[in-house]
Amino acid sequence: MNALETKYADRIAQIRAKYPDKRSTVMPLLYVAQEEYGWLPDEALRDVAELCDLDPTEVKTIAGFYTMYSEKPKGKYWLQVCTDLPCALVGADEFFAELLDHLGIEDGGTTEDGLFTAEHVMCLAACDRAPMLQCNFHFEEHLTMELMREKIAQWRAEAAREAEA
Repeated sequence: MNALETKYADRIAQIRAKYPDKRSTVMPLLYVAQEEYGWLPDEALRDVAELCDLDPTEVKTIAGFYTMYSEKPKGKYWLQVCTDLPCALVGADEFFAELLDHLGIEDGGTTEDGLFTAEHVMCLAACDRAPMLQCNFHFEEHLTMELMREKIAQWRAEAAREAEA
């Protein structure tokens, strides 16, 4: 039994119940692994491969193809800002530049405290709610930098409370 199977046995059983065979569970299990590790290190890819009866190279190929999986460490809060044309037309580029400046990082960078990674992405399918971003796969919409500063402060306070516990 690998680390994921030990910790998430019930969740893995629920995922497997939805699919015709183990190989079909690779993508949902990559999400489980990414939640556990915060990204997909080789250990996580091997665990998923074992659970799916796949070669680790096959799992790595799948993880590398999709942008929702990360093969390198990210901050606790992974901020993906859509800067595609429709969003750019309502200020997403400027918003993203201000966000990077506020966090003191470059595109794809992580803050020194390890809390925030911010990167631009193409199309999160919420053009009518831009500027917007996805934080750990949850949408934050109709953003202004004032609202974003408040959210960042809230997330920092949340992380501090968790660290104290």
